[in-house]
Formats: sequence, C-alpha cells, structure tokens
Amino acid sequence: MSAQDDPPSPTAPDAWAALRRLTPARIALGRAGTSLPTRAQLEFQFAHAQARDAVHLPLDNAALAQAAGALALDVLPLHSAAADRETYLQRPDLGRRLDDASAEALRAHAALKARSCDVCIVLADGLSALAVHTHAAPMLQRLRDHARAQAWSLAPVCVVEQGRVAVGDEIAERLGARLCVTLIGERPGLSSPDSLGAYLTFAPRVGLTDAARNCISNIRAAGLSYDTAMHKLAYLMGEAMRRQLSGVQLKDEAQAPVLLEGDGPRPGNFLLPGTD
Repeated sequence: MSAQDDPPSPTAPDAWAALRRLTPARIALGRAGTSLPTRAQLEFQFAHAQARDAVHLPLDNAALAQAAGALALDVLPLHSAAADRETYLQRPDLGRRLDDASAEALRAHAALKARSCDVCIVLADGLSALAVHTHAAPMLQRLRDHARAQAWSLAPVCVVEQGRVAVGDEIAERLGARLCVTLIGERPGLSSPDSLGAYLTFAPRVGLTDAARNCISNIRAAGLSYDTAMHKLAYLMGEAMRRQLSGVQLKDEAQAPVLLEGDGPRPGNFLLPGTD
C-alpha cells in the first residue's frame, strides 16, 4: 500500500470543519459504515419535525393584533376561503380568496371610510405561522415608520388566517389601496422553518399572477436582516409608486446599505457606497 492509500489519522484535522461553520447546509456529515452517523440522522429528523410543525402551527391572531396595536395601527382580522388547515394545504386556490364574511367586513369598512389609501399591509400565515409570529412585528414597525416618512396613508393591517400571497390582492383592491405589501410565512426548509417573505404589488386586483409582484425572501436571523429587507422594500415601494408598476418590470436596483465604521447596527444609519 502506498502512502497515498493510507487511511487518514484519527487525530488529523478535519478539512471540512471550517466550511461547515460557514453554512447551515448539510455538508460533510460523515458516515457510519454505509449510513449517516447517529448525530446527523437525529439532527435531520429534528429539522424535519420543526418544518412540519411550522406548517401546522395555528396563527396567533391575538398576539399579532396586540403587536400592531402597540404600534398604533388598526387591525382587521380576516379569513381565506379555506375553512381549515387541511383544506388550505389541498386547495391553494381557496387560500387566495377571502371567505364571504371577510369580504363583507371589508365592504363595510370601505363604505365607512369612503376613501382610498396608499398602502395596505397584509399579514398571512402562509406555510409558516412561526415566521409571522417571529418576524412580522419588527417588519411592521419599519413599514409604519417608512410610510409615515413618505406621508403615505395606511389601511388597517389585515391579518389573514389560511392565507396565500394572492389574497392580498383582493384585500387591497377592496380597500382601494395603491400598493399592497404582504408579509407571509414561506415554505419551511430543513434549516429555515421561520423564513418570512415580503411581496409587493402595485395596483393590486384579483386575478394578477406572480409576474405582477416583487418578492423579498428569507427574512430571518440566519438570512436577510430586518434592516436590509426594509432597505430593499423601501426602494421597491418608492419606485413602484413613482413608476406605477411592479413585478417583472421593476428590478431591485437598491444599493446595499453599508454601516459606517463604529456606528453599530442602528436603523437608518446607512451610507450608500460611493456617496458622502
């Protein structure tokens, strides 16, 4: 046997160790005979259980209403046409429309207000209520502050149970909103059960396809930070209002925010590259 064929020493450094620290992806898991080591197998089963639980976790309407109330925002609780979780998972089309009671509630609200608004914010459980519970409030605060800075009027925050992305189009259309921002739980991965997505639609109306929307994905602690996500969202919202479009015609050309050295991660403390 040549030196090249010798098995590695048990004390030799693991060449993959540094790479494993850089990603939550399952790389270089090792092996025990022809199988995965016990630890890797148990970690996989745990991650799978977390993803499954995120899909079936009920939306906590009361907690979300309390969070919005703390930000001095009105709330409208709504429900999609999918009566329960089983129906929601089997009938995606029903998750894209409101049930009759919710549609009537929006009609009554719109008739009472008798005026349109600039921005409608929708919170929907999607495929991970955990993501909404964890990340919606910080994003909601940033959206509120940005809307106020732009002097945009806000519709009540609409919290939708068993909702999919397109349900925001019907809600915003009924409320006469120029722009819809839907914060929704994304499909859980085996390393991301709490990933939030933000979808932006200009001139929302029933029947639009995904081509009419812009998406900012993977908002979570191990993904896109709140400030970076809001930086991108603020750019897209401003350009959508200015150019009166969204979707494939609107590209995310926002320059990445750069923190000034020593300033710390304070919201709004950004310096665009190449500027003073």
